[in-house]
Amino acid sequence: MSTVETEHVWVGIDVSKARLDIAVRPLKRSWQERNDAEGIARLMQELTPLHPTLIVMEATGGYEALAALSLAEAHMQVAVVNPRQVRDFARAQGRLAKSDRIDGEVLADFGEKIRPEVRPLADEQAQHLQAILARRRQVIEMLVAEKNRLGLAHTRVQPRIQEHVAWLEEELASLDTQLRELVQQTPLWRAKDEVLRSASVVS
Repeated sequence: MSTVETEHVWVGIDVSKARLDIAVRPLKRSWQERNDAEGIARLMQELTPLHPTLIVMEATGGYEALAALSLAEAHMQVAVVNPRQVRDFARAQGRLAKSDRIDGEVLADFGEKIRPEVRPLADEQAQHLQAILARRRQVIEMLVAEKNRLGLAHTRVQPRIQEHVAWLEEELASLDTQLRELVQQTPLWRAKDEVLRSASVVS
């Protein structure tokens, strides 16, 4: 039986607007993906065979929403946690100076040591999530198609295509706002929790 099958696997994802920095314990793996639909799809392909025990990411003002909800839709265990708690944990472990940046490895360690409880999405939340993500994929596909048509279209038609592109971009922005709001309403969102098994902080 493989190591992945016999050991718990803890994943930390450091989220920024453009990038995801991933670390996996105890496999000592790390890599980067773009923080967009394609990058998150590749991330899920990498993580699925590992069967992560828990995936931890920080609340970053909404940049984590698409990744967190996409992973949850794929039935992975995700916790979005308060950055201050992770920083306090890392300092208590002697792993972080005042000016150091929290990275994926610290988040994976936080998940392993603190183990914030993750509850499954309610059926209504899961259905809402699936609907938004499905619509988001459709809008992106239409955007790509329209932008490809724009370069080949007759000049008299181009303004209509440009109007449609602008509308689709507004629709995508609206869907992303809904995703940010949805993640804060789900059990994944632990950023407001003040007590996360503090007895486990010092190992």
